[in-house]
Amino acid sequence: MAVEILKEIRKLNERELLSYWIKGEYEEAETYWKLAERAKELSLPNNVVETFKRLGDESKGHGDELLEIYREKYGGKLVDVDIPNVEALNVLGKFWKVEDLKDVLEIAMESEKLAETIYRKLASETGNPKLKEAYLRLADIENGHYNSLKAIYEWRKEKGLL
Repeated sequence: MAVEILKEIRKLNERELLSYWIKGEYEEAETYWKLAERAKELSLPNNVVETFKRLGDESKGHGDELLEIYREKYGGKLVDVDIPNVEALNVLGKFWKVEDLKDVLEIAMESEKLAETIYRKLASETGNPKLKEAYLRLADIENGHYNSLKAIYEWRKEKGLL
């Protein structure tokens, strides 16, 4: 499915692409905040809850940054793009018990790596210097998200909790 989504993303013009990523970052933020709530309900360690909250806050910040670039160039209204969000973490429905955290973390890590790869590719293809800089910064941040999730994964695995 990711390959099909990538093919569709490559067909988008810059305005559509920005709209797509802005909406995607906001969706990702909501997902991480919900994961934090669920982790708290499951009485998971505070570092898990706080990591999900922080990733949600950072994703919202990414969306805000891209929205500012969008508004400078295209005004306020985003265009509709009918492509599934490549970063959408389809894990909330699976996160019912502590044992599900392994799958949640694995899917989230994969999603973050994919987003990093795409942002780097977009940076190499855009002619807009401000957008290129934003894409590269976002790629680095997505890599940081991956590393945060991986640290939780490895710690829990080492403790026999996954």
